Amino acid sequence: MTALTQSLALARETASVRKGPSKGLDRAFQAASLGSALLVLLVLAGILGSIIYGGWPAFREFGFGFITSSAWNIGTEQYGALVAVIGTLASAFLALLIGVPISLGIAIYLTQLCPGWARKPVSMTIELLASVPSIIYGMWGLFIFAPLFARFVQTPVSNVFEGLPIVGSLLYARVPSGVGILTAGIILAIMIVPFVASITRDMLDQIPTVLRESAYGIGCTTWEVVRHVLVPQASVSIIGAVMLGLGRALGETMAVTFVIGNANRLSASIFDPGSTIASRIANEFNEADGMQLNALMALGCLLFVITFIVLIIARLLTRRAKLA
Repeated sequence: MTALTQSLALARETASVRKGPSKGLDRAFQAASLGSALLVLLVLAGILGSIIYGGWPAFREFGFGFITSSAWNIGTEQYGALVAVIGTLASAFLALLIGVPISLGIAIYLTQLCPGWARKPVSMTIELLASVPSIIYGMWGLFIFAPLFARFVQTPVSNVFEGLPIVGSLLYARVPSGVGILTAGIILAIMIVPFVASITRDMLDQIPTVLRESAYGIGCTTWEVVRHVLVPQASVSIIGAVMLGLGRALGETMAVTFVIGNANRLSASIFDPGSTIASRIANEFNEADGMQLNALMALGCLLFVITFIVLIIARLLTRRAKLA
């Protein structure tokens, strides 16, 4: 009893001499946090303002026709963004079409099916792909993947489907060189897999174990657990991961520049060369001047708008998934 009384007295003395929180440090912390947030907004506003200022002469000269025209003639100074915009969207769509199922399969395998001894090595290997520079992907795609793709995919597929309606136009290569829209989509799919797979795996790991065990306890198979328990619980995070991968695919420059062919023409075939907004800027910006430079800056504005639209769609999808 005496020891308890002495402990209480010591606690009262310590509380009486303890200093209160420093208001100055608290205000400094708030100011630093506010400054960090404002700095990001200022940088974003500066980037947006500079590309709008640089691209405005092109928008003023060509109007809405800049978006709908496929012309890109430096000699006559006629510029249009349609080919680059379609190439950007097509290659990104193909990347998602190929990469997202693979990423989900990797995440499900690592969280549900992978033995314990192999989980860490496989995870590290997947994450290692994210650290590979994009130019390495581009060089590998151009010198290794493209010749093999032309020999074993483009040429046989073109011979099989040549002359057929719709499919013959979509899967026919005029010159099977290995580079093209589909090649760019495959390389982009390889590049976005580590991001989508890692985020999805982490989110699946966060789902309470009791939910899985309950599903297995009532006789569900692994497929039913994944389909009816894991995916609905992690749907918001999966959508976010997919949109992150889409943003990466839309803005990728060096790898796409190597393997897309950089041709300014519209084609119904995904085997034919094309171009994206980022690849065209990378190819021509160094030597651009006058209206050509303005047109490239206008392309940058369009890429910014496309990315912003993707962000809005992601917000709407995640909100809908939360309400479901």
